[in-house]
Amino acid sequence: MATTTKGLSALQVGRRYGIRPDTARVFMHKVREAMKSSGTHPMEGDVHVDEFVVGGKESERPGRSYGGKKKKVVCAIELTKEGKVKRFYSLQIKDFSAKSLRPIFERHISAEAKVTTDEWKGYRPIAKDFQITQIPSEFGLNFKAIHTAIHQVKSWIRTTFSWVSKRHIERYLNEYSYRTNRSQSKQTIFHNLVKRMVNADKIYVENLI
Repeated sequence: MATTTKGLSALQVGRRYGIRPDTARVFMHKVREAMKSSGTHPMEGDVHVDEFVVGGKESERPGRSYGGKKKKVVCAIELTKEGKVKRFYSLQIKDFSAKSLRPIFERHISAEAKVTTDEWKGYRPIAKDFQITQIPSEFGLNFKAIHTAIHQVKSWIRTTFSWVSKRHIERYLNEYSYRTNRSQSKQTIFHNLVKRMVNADKIYVENLI
């Protein structure tokens, strides 16, 4: 879970250690809780923000539909000078309103960061408190790095877990972000994760499932 970019399913872990998949799933959720960001190191410099949905296509619900069964997510990436992904964070959202989009700014983005979004109206009220520049998406051509990251997240969820619920999707997003943000520190990532788990508060099954 700490270093394998392809990820692991509860079924795989259950087979490997001879335990029930449900037992493996609960333990893995506990690990994902430890992977949650502290929010104490906001992204700086060039930051791109965008939203996406997780789930199959629904008829008559194109684009930023407010209803439907799809899980809605907002994500942000901090770019290196070369335009590559340095850090990635994401949050499940209720809808695409400014109220739902604001938390990722407040939790993970510095007020001094230079943020770029597409022209979605939901970002306009947030621009009062953050340095936001809105530009046309041009079918994703102006946001290649974040669209690549979104594609990777969705592919990882689809191919590893097939489906995730609204109740648990944020934990899976925590796992992806934790691993991505430490991809250059693979020699220490496992030890860092174990330390987090040891220092974490107790968490019981009824709080997870």
